[in-house]
Amino acid sequence: MASASEANDFQVTARVGRAEFATRIEAGGHTVHADEPATAGGTDTGPSPYDYLLGALGACTAITLRMYANRKGWPLEGVVVQLRHSRVHAEDCADCETKVGKIDVIDRRIELQGPLDAAQREGLMKIADRCPVHRTLSAEIKIRTQAAAG
Repeated sequence: MASASEANDFQVTARVGRAEFATRIEAGGHTVHADEPATAGGTDTGPSPYDYLLGALGACTAITLRMYANRKGWPLEGVVVQLRHSRVHAEDCADCETKVGKIDVIDRRIELQGPLDAAQREGLMKIADRCPVHRTLSAEIKIRTQAAAG
């Protein structure tokens, strides 16, 4: 049985009840909701889990670019990051290592706003791939699952 301190070591808690898929997510004193769209049997009371995944990557990208531009003193006025998730057949992906089955693809479009020169824009686009969430999603991930007491 996990001690109370072990239970509190987790950063995010997600709770779903008996009805539908509406889920309450608690993170760092904040509460948000996730759900599935009505077409998937949900009640559409919040973004889907994949929307949150894309949101995490988009927010991390924008924050990383803002931090870098601030540190360099570059005139970045704003960043807009648009994302899309899809699953494609591996054989249709020319630059993928996996060649069998399906793979997840995230398309990301970044708009850099402000009077940046070409070198600054190029530098920021390179930095986008260095945001921590991008690195996590691009690396091998091990998810360890355990049953809680109760």
